[in-house]
Amino acid sequence: MAKPGAARRAEAVAPGLKGERGGSRSADLDQLIHERVRLGIVSALAVNDVLSFNQLKALLRATDGNLSVHARRLEQAQYISCTKSFEGRIPKTEYRLTALGRRALERYLDHMEALIRATRLG
Repeated sequence: MAKPGAARRAEAVAPGLKGERGGSRSADLDQLIHERVRLGIVSALAVNDVLSFNQLKALLRATDGNLSVHARRLEQAQYISCTKSFEGRIPKTEYRLTALGRRALERYLDHMEALIRATRLG
């Protein structure tokens, strides 16, 4: 059972975390980044200037189709940029995190940190 005043502390620490019925509002999270593979993509790109499709695929243990669908969603949101080129006759796809993507990740991480603090206070 939650300690008295825990909901007020959670609201003070992370405004907008309390829903109408007292539950957490996951809608406040950036749902585009919150999905596991997409969070992995933006996190990996946050610590690497550039990663190839194959590097991301190996790092995230994703299939070609799964990675390409998630990367396309992030690209459409302009969170990542995609550059396609050739090395000889071999196609090469590289991804970079955009400034908009970095800001979105920072907001997401701030929100998650606030949730953690609110939970630990409760």
